[in-house]
Amino acid sequence: MRLFPLSSSSSKEQRKGGKSRALLYLNIYDLTPINNYLYWFGLGIFHSGIEVHGLEYAFGAHEYPTSGVFEVEPRSCPGFIFRRSVLLGSIDMSPSGFRSFMEHLSGEYHGDTYHLIAKNCNHFTDEVCMRLTGKPIPGWVNRMARLGSFCNCLLPENFQVTAVRHLPDHQAYSGNGF
Repeated sequence: MRLFPLSSSSSKEQRKGGKSRALLYLNIYDLTPINNYLYWFGLGIFHSGIEVHGLEYAFGAHEYPTSGVFEVEPRSCPGFIFRRSVLLGSIDMSPSGFRSFMEHLSGEYHGDTYHLIAKNCNHFTDEVCMRLTGKPIPGWVNRMARLGSFCNCLLPENFQVTAVRHLPDHQAYSGNGF
């Protein structure tokens, strides 16, 4: 797992130039085994990431005021059990163009601002999907957070923070204030 952003686009991507059509997927993971039962009722506690151009991007918590957006191999986010992929559509954007888009968006998603109910990984993937396709992610993916927002004041403070507290195995990128 690598924190995002890391570096500028590769020269191979820049040589290609122009736009390229790519499929956009939402990869969904179970956060708890109880999802095996809740899923059939349209409920569950899920983590999600956006897959495009052979990489997956997601948002997670850490204790620093830097980007909480990270990239992993598709369908293999550490600490979660992959459930399924949902095709969200396609985009006309080169790998370097998409990376630039993610670098810009990652500045709005700092790890220390992650909130299980109000600003979680599913909010991040929903915003990416809305900006790129004009459509939201499937409603069931973040339904528990929406239900939780109605009774957020009843939840203990420690429950409102994610259990997703693993830090990357490498040095975080320090350029551009991220």
